[in-house]
Amino acid sequence: MADWTEKYRPSTLSEVRGNDKARDALKEWAETWDDHGEAVVVHGSPGVGKTSAAHALAADMGWPVFEMNASDARTRDEIERFAGRAAANSTLEGGRQLIVLDEADSLHQHKDRGGAAAMTRLVKDATQPIVLIANDYYGMSRGLRSACQEIEFRDVSARSVVPVLRDICRQEGVAFEEDVLKRIAEANRGDLRGAIKDLQSRVQDGRVAAEGSEGERDRTADIFEFLDAVLKEESAEEALSTAYSTDETPDDLLQWIEDKVPKVYADDELADAYEHLANADVWLGRVRATQNYTYWRYATDNVAAGVAAVRRTDRGGWTRYGGAPYRSARDSTRDYIAERIAERAGVSTATARREIMPYLAAMTHHCRNRELTVRMVTRYDLEAEHVSFITGSGKTTNKVEGIVAEAAERREEAAIEHSGGAFAPAEPSDPESAGDGDSDDAGENGGAGTLAEFGTGAGTTDEGTDERGEGADRGDEATADESDEKGDNGDEGDDGDDGQAGLSDFM
Repeated sequence: MADWTEKYRPSTLSEVRGNDKARDALKEWAETWDDHGEAVVVHGSPGVGKTSAAHALAADMGWPVFEMNASDARTRDEIERFAGRAAANSTLEGGRQLIVLDEADSLHQHKDRGGAAAMTRLVKDATQPIVLIANDYYGMSRGLRSACQEIEFRDVSARSVVPVLRDICRQEGVAFEEDVLKRIAEANRGDLRGAIKDLQSRVQDGRVAAEGSEGERDRTADIFEFLDAVLKEESAEEALSTAYSTDETPDDLLQWIEDKVPKVYADDELADAYEHLANADVWLGRVRATQNYTYWRYATDNVAAGVAAVRRTDRGGWTRYGGAPYRSARDSTRDYIAERIAERAGVSTATARREIMPYLAAMTHHCRNRELTVRMVTRYDLEAEHVSFITGSGKTTNKVEGIVAEAAERREEAAIEHSGGAFAPAEPSDPESAGDGDSDDAGENGGAGTLAEFGTGAGTTDEGTDERGEGADRGDEATADESDEKGDNGDEGDDGDDGQAGLSDFM
């Protein structure tokens, strides 16, 4: 019996089901290609019709197809040979032809061998329309993504899948019950190709059997199934099993969970989850340092089983996770914050990233503790995007903007307080009044959110210069009462510990 997924593959774009907007966008891209000359990335979950749509487009446009699977061309030389064959074929065929590169996201895994860079050059220099097919858009290199237009094919709803199954049954002369078709459609969660395969497997004696084996088929779990499994639904053991069936590296799983866990967890659950993510990061660091990939299992244990185990209750319903973590922008933001913390706290950037940032994120989650968040922003001189990153809040929200503005006011007040009179009106004054008086003011205002409160070393020394990290007002030999107050705030000014503090600033 012929494979029904091939037999009933759409022959024109009008036959593509469930992605009308994406289908129309693809057609418009092709019809205007002479004007823009750009390649396009068609991405979405497996089985939603991406490759079928590309071939149907070629049929509609009357373009011959030149196709290659990226899994078979992973090096620079192989990509360049492919480009040469495509160019030669174009010369022989004459006119336009459609170049289709399937599994384009697999190139990123082999960028050290030059495949991704070579494909980026091919896309930029191409004189023919190119369609790149990908399951994971952000699994492609940033350079390749930026060189292409983007069209997303979404999961096909069960409501759109059922008519397709019904039409196939009628053309094959197979008897069916509507409820059975609905169950097949719902079991495949938007995978039209999988639904057709299940339908064909159920046909017995000219009829669709009421029971089948869908769900038993070896199907790779997508990343959102993994997120639901870990953060909402499954036990630690089950979540770990789902992680192993997800086609992502432990590094990628860590980034996904780290990015999405604040959308589901809060308070103690979130803090405990970050503890496991920090452990996973340690194991991944050992992998990078030793190239011993057996350590991957320990990273995955922490990311999947560890994070699932700290969940107090299971969650139902749908969660708006949003898109994939934006690795480049995200990493640069995270690195900037880690560097600020490391500089202030006197620790390494790695320690700041692994051990301090997760706790700051838990304590300031969604800016619920406003005072604590303002103190953090003041302490580390953060902007709205950094507050958004740590707290999980939108950077354009009124709350975040208000916190950033208040922190800026506190820094300005602190600068004036510790300026030694530099900002005072230009008029005669007692030269002896600018030293100890200012220091006393700073001590009295220790709880008012000034920089002295955070141990930034903004105090004025006997020589009148700012000694960063020497503890608030160290040069003026603060009184015992003031020293006790500073000690409570983590400034440790009297014992000369450079006023370096991390989490102690907020405890």
